[in-house]
Amino acid sequence: MPVPNTPKICFDRILPADLHRPQRMMNIGGRLRAVFEFRKRWMNGSTLKVRFLEGNSDQKTQVIEEANRWTAHANLNFDFTDDPGADIRITFDSNDGAWSFVGTDASSIPAHLATLNLGFLDRGTPTHEFGHAIGLGHEHQNPAGGITWNEPEVIRDLSGPPNNWTVDQIRHNVLNKYSNDQVRGTEFDPNSIMLYEFPARWTRNTSGTHGNDDLSDQDIAFIKSADAYPGRTDVGDPAIEAVALDVIDTSGVAANIGQPGEEDVFSFTVENAGRHTIETGGETDVFMSLFGPDSQTQKIAENDDGGIGRNSKIVVDLSPGGYFVQIRHFNQTSGTGSYSIRVVR
Repeated sequence: MPVPNTPKICFDRILPADLHRPQRMMNIGGRLRAVFEFRKRWMNGSTLKVRFLEGNSDQKTQVIEEANRWTAHANLNFDFTDDPGADIRITFDSNDGAWSFVGTDASSIPAHLATLNLGFLDRGTPTHEFGHAIGLGHEHQNPAGGITWNEPEVIRDLSGPPNNWTVDQIRHNVLNKYSNDQVRGTEFDPNSIMLYEFPARWTRNTSGTHGNDDLSDQDIAFIKSADAYPGRTDVGDPAIEAVALDVIDTSGVAANIGQPGEEDVFSFTVENAGRHTIETGGETDVFMSLFGPDSQTQKIAENDDGGIGRNSKIVVDLSPGGYFVQIRHFNQTSGTGSYSIRVVR
């Protein structure tokens, strides 16, 4: 949506469950974190299905070209398809601005509804929105952002037409910083595609920001790093090699994170619907994500320290089908170690 004397800006779509969820303010490992919402990341190596719910050929061509700027570096692929069950679904409603759900939040949206809207197609806008779709937030909300806002000016401009946002919406989309445990990556990047142009009068400590149409060097370095989607090699589908698990395994399967940033993927099959427990064992601090049924992109649940010590544990009712478990070390920069994993019904 346009704001006075600036290019158009977008807003994040947020799930109702996240609206009032408290965030712990902390600095993990002493590192400054960037605006990648790692808890909403797709499984690394996934192929995400993308469907146009409307649009002409020129619109679609531009979107495909700009979306694939990310997959040139991230270990992801986009499959543009008419599949009704697509992970990302696009509309071009000019009355609804530009927005996207962030990362795997799109999995919670009914299949007939859009997860990304492009109400305007300024160059760089599709790239920006697909950044949200794969888990990136707004750079100006980086906890290391360094922007001190002139809040009365921002609120006055965005409260009026054409945005007509409430104060809560303005704080959510512009003024509030992400918490340090919500995001990870790099320091503030003034050249990021995820940063919009803001006038100098909106800030108290800068001369404003400039708009960006292309991925910055820092965008590229981050999106292919261990904190995001590492492992992109050549063209073709990124490979996902899953280790099969028995559903009833009392001792657990031994595994190991041998290199920082490494991620292990396991699969198991549910024959009969019912409650299942997926848990890790050992001394290694791991983080678990569960996907399915019969999908490597439909996130069901995730857990950090729900098990014993720093182990992960998910207890969930599952229907028949195939499931995937992704395990990574909580500290992807330097964490390694052995662990075990089991699935019990």
